[in-house]
Amino acid sequence: MWVFLLMVLLSLWPVAASTARSAAKPGCQEKCGNVSVPYPFGILKPSCAMNDYFFLNCTSNDELLFAIGMPISNISELEGTVTVGSYLAFSCYNKTGIQTDSYSQYLSLGAGPFMFSHTRNIFTAIGCDTSAQVTNFEFTYGASCLSLCTEYVEMSDGNPCSGSGCCQTSIPKGLKSINYSLSSFYSYTNVSGFNLCGFSFLADKRSLKISEWPLISSSPKYGKDAYAADVVIEWVVENKTCEQAKANTSAYACGTNADCTYPESGQGYRCSCNEGFEGNPYLKEGCQDINECEGKNPCQEGTCTNTIGDYKCRCPLGKHGDGKTRCTGIGIIIIISGN
Repeated sequence: MWVFLLMVLLSLWPVAASTARSAAKPGCQEKCGNVSVPYPFGILKPSCAMNDYFFLNCTSNDELLFAIGMPISNISELEGTVTVGSYLAFSCYNKTGIQTDSYSQYLSLGAGPFMFSHTRNIFTAIGCDTSAQVTNFEFTYGASCLSLCTEYVEMSDGNPCSGSGCCQTSIPKGLKSINYSLSSFYSYTNVSGFNLCGFSFLADKRSLKISEWPLISSSPKYGKDAYAADVVIEWVVENKTCEQAKANTSAYACGTNADCTYPESGQGYRCSCNEGFEGNPYLKEGCQDINECEGKNPCQEGTCTNTIGDYKCRCPLGKHGDGKTRCTGIGIIIIISGN
């Protein structure tokens, strides 16, 4: 009888584990191509997303697109981010100083719960005769940086982008639109031997590699081969405070064992699992208990016992206290001998 019950439990365990790991809404597709689509986002059916803002386009080619048509490479419900690919702005000249090519980039996230991450992104310009400008649609924000050099600069990941061949500037909190373009002081005539194009772009600090932008070979490309950079977009559930969100229980987005949190931008709210739980906090039962006793014993001393949202450490026989920190007393050793 006990063997039969054990077999039943073992057969059910993978199903339960799979449910705990699932980040999509039950009954909805979890991936578009190689990209996981966790709730509150959804694909294929509008009901799979929390609302229209989070409903994404998964194309027939299994490419996941953001609302403004940018391909998505990653979605994190833990960090509240969407990583997309965005084309670069550029300006090119021939050796006589005549502009041969140019492209300005404009991106708008609309009225939804999305904004460009001010902590993850950095505005960057590459070139030796380059003035790069970045503004928002309302012209309430604007910045620029200068990238100049009189001789070829070896672009390396250790380059601090201090203005010699590369420059950078930060963006403010809560930016929902961005426009970047370039201009030149001498139309690249003084550096035409090794640099004829300048580039500007917003990029994720974690993935940006300056070494991928050698000055001598940088020239514009189009179509599928066009230069692109990773851009991180932050999202919130709604532009409400936690108190306002909790007051409307039918619309409150955080599931069981989860709570309302504020992003660094200070706008709107997100959800996170309570301490001792992990999973997707936007699903009703998405936050599951962490079994701290699995694997390495977390106790300073004694035996670990898992509890809901926590664990206990029972001191050895003869000792007392909390085994999480330190047990006191003299342990008892039981010796069993036979005749």
